[in-house]
Amino acid sequence: MKPFAMGTGSQFRPKPPIAMESEEWASDYNELKEYGGQNSTKRTAQQSETARFWLVGPPVAYHPFVRKLVTAKQMSVVDSARLMALVAVGLNDAIIAVLDAKYHYNFWRPITPIRNGDIDGNLATDREATWQPIAPTPMHPEYPCAHCIQSGSVAGVVKALLGTTDIPEIAMTSPTAPGVTHRWNSMTALTEEIASARIWAGFHYRFSTRVGTEMGLQIGEYVVKTVMQPASIAVRR
Repeated sequence: MKPFAMGTGSQFRPKPPIAMESEEWASDYNELKEYGGQNSTKRTAQQSETARFWLVGPPVAYHPFVRKLVTAKQMSVVDSARLMALVAVGLNDAIIAVLDAKYHYNFWRPITPIRNGDIDGNLATDREATWQPIAPTPMHPEYPCAHCIQSGSVAGVVKALLGTTDIPEIAMTSPTAPGVTHRWNSMTALTEEIASARIWAGFHYRFSTRVGTEMGLQIGEYVVKTVMQPASIAVRR
């Protein structure tokens, strides 16, 4: 798809994933193996709840969040419309950017290396042949994290427009975690929760969540600076 604001889908393409022979790979692999497994004994009940909360699809998550934000900020109709439109553009371009990167690098989802930990060239990663994540693995490559880039793009737009990551407290529910309400008073808290949720769900390595969030923040800021600029209106005399 043609982006709305970016010049190309690869404009914000990140560096390659970390080397599998590295200490960081072993650390992220083992964290995800221990905390992201379906039958994890290390993941807390709160972490499991958060993982399931963010199994929701991004459109259901982010547009309602922004509607609550403009209401809490008591923004004017024009300012509300502009913010929500910029968020929509940012989310769209973030999806294009993340899929460009995913299919460029074609990096394996955790379920595959964890079941093949004996052939990744790293002695610090052990194989677990029957390992499963919390829910079925999404059917596209792992790197970078898509939920993270989308939450990052929303955070980038909000920060660029409001000049801060602090927000009034926003409360949200999720169809994938019935009866649960989560609350945030900063965009940083939101993006950090989503990044952790994708690790605890067994879908993404920590390095992928960091890269995805940073890409999103850059895209959100870029969108605010390049499209839908406020018009300068001459005062009639």
